[in-house]
Order: sequence, then structure tokens, then C-alpha cells
Amino acid sequence: MDKPKYKICISGSAVTEFCTPSAIKNAELLGQEVAKRGMVLVTGATTGIPQWSAKGAKEAGGTVIGLSPAVSEKDHVDNFKLPLDYHDLIIYTGFNFSGRNLLLTRSADAVITVCGRMGTLNEFTIAFEDKKPQGILLGSGGIADELPSIIEKAHRGEGKVIMSDNVGELLDKVTALIEGDKGQE
Repeated sequence: MDKPKYKICISGSAVTEFCTPSAIKNAELLGQEVAKRGMVLVTGATTGIPQWSAKGAKEAGGTVIGLSPAVSEKDHVDNFKLPLDYHDLIIYTGFNFSGRNLLLTRSADAVITVCGRMGTLNEFTIAFEDKKPQGILLGSGGIADELPSIIEKAHRGEGKVIMSDNVGELLDKVTALIEGDKGQE
């Protein structure tokens, strides 16, 4: 029997004007790398960084699952103004953003932060408290570049957090963290 594929959540800003110029391209590259390595991409089914990572994964032949804050497809599109593109499956949680964030991070084996704003910080802190493997793409702007300082000032230890400005290296190290966790179960 094949072992299950790792599920990687790419968390990041739905609005990318606060991100660095390379953040969008790197989100797409991360999505491609997740797909090329036979992993499943999990996103918040939103615009911006999650959508770009989903695009990259789909273009590389990967599987993408989205968790929506909406209660239905109609609610997702009409009320939340969120896209349906680049996803194989969207789960409509009906839990708004904060509830969706909890399900999103807990459904993944690891969370990678690219750029981001307040919602991304929420996803990071949930995963941190859950002791989930995480990666931070440094140099992507927004909350991602503030997280090293936040971690230090929070006085809660380093967690299971890897930081790098290189997409491939970051995914390699996050995968090693997942495998270390799986070996301890």
C-alpha cells in the first residue's frame, strides 16, 4: 500500500501589493515544486499568494485542495469574491476566515508562509501552537519578513520553523521536518 502524500499548505496574502516583486513568482515556484515532488497543495482558496501557488501546482500536474471560508460555491464567489481557478476540490467550511484558518492549518502536514498580512499571521500562530512543521519564505515581504522578530519577541522558543529565501531549500527542509515528525508517531 502506498503511503499518503504529504499535504503542504501555502499561506500568504490575498492582496499582494505589500509583497516583494519576487513573491508572486516564488509562490508559483513553490506550487510547482510541491507538485513535482508528488505532494498535495492545500490553500485557503483565495486570491493572491494562495492562488499563484495553486496555479503553479496545477501547471506542474499537481493536486490542489482549497478550504473556503464560505458556506457554498455561490457564497464563495458572490459574497466572498473568491476564485474557483486552479483547484481540484474546494471544501466550503462555512466558518468564515478564522474558522477556515484553523481547519486549513490542521489539514496540512506543514505550512509555508509567503508574504502575508493579519490572516497569514493567524495561520502561522495556529500552526506554531499546534507544533506543526513550518517554513517561512524570507524576502517575500509582509508578515513573512516580520516573523523572525515576532518569534523572538514571543519568548515561546523557535518552534518547528525553517526559514530560507530559497524555494527549493525551504521545501527540502520542511519535508525533512515532516519526515522527522512522522518517524516520532
